[in-house]
Amino acid sequence: MRKKYLHRIMWLGLILIIWEAVYYSNMYARQIFPSIEQIIKSLASSITKGDLLMQVGFSFIIILKGLIIGIILAVLFSFLDYFFKKFSSFLDTIIGILHPLPGIALLPLVIIWFGVGEKAILFIIIHSVLWPMTINMKTGFRSVDKEYIEVSKNLGMNIWQIFYYVLIPLSLMHIVSGLKIGWSRSWRALISSEMVFGAIGPFGGLGWFIFEKRVYMDTAGMYAGLLVIIIIGMIMEDLIFGRMEKACTKIYS
Repeated sequence: MRKKYLHRIMWLGLILIIWEAVYYSNMYARQIFPSIEQIIKSLASSITKGDLLMQVGFSFIIILKGLIIGIILAVLFSFLDYFFKKFSSFLDTIIGILHPLPGIALLPLVIIWFGVGEKAILFIIIHSVLWPMTINMKTGFRSVDKEYIEVSKNLGMNIWQIFYYVLIPLSLMHIVSGLKIGWSRSWRALISSEMVFGAIGPFGGLGWFIFEKRVYMDTAGMYAGLLVIIIIGMIMEDLIFGRMEKACTKIYS
């Protein structure tokens, strides 16, 4: 693990060196290609003022709501899919239709249905989370050895007990993988939606922060917003989902 992080630091350092070399080469106008120092100063200024932190917090509140609703629906759909074969056929059809659709492609319809606001963004996030979560849970449940199910039935368990005590624990790795994919898709959808819809609520989100910086030609601030997205993504991938996957591996071993 340490070797992995050392390699990552090395490559990040190389990227920073190349960035600075391009900046000082005057290949691009400095107004549209700021230095690392300018980006860091803009980031520090936005954090000190509190604007950026409030907008990041607002984005996280929306995405948390969407993730919770999406996970609940995915669990319900996966339960019905496993125990009711007629519903399974219906769900496969719906997944085949909706899963390939990127959330951003639904924006025109969502605006007609919900207007421009938090509900519209929530719908896009739920769409982005629901289908990968459902697919991974379905795959996990179907990979559980039938002998465990038969033993559970012989012990007198009902379908809810089988679902909770057998299927979910034996499908944790698939569930975490689905959550990881759902998070990444919903995070991208959130940022894109905030850029399209503009300021939602009292502060707007991180996407609005980036869009606003672009409008005022504050390119250092725009890159600072992108840097925040990258940092959050790396934290979620390595610290949150990485640890969850390790925990699942330990449980299975």
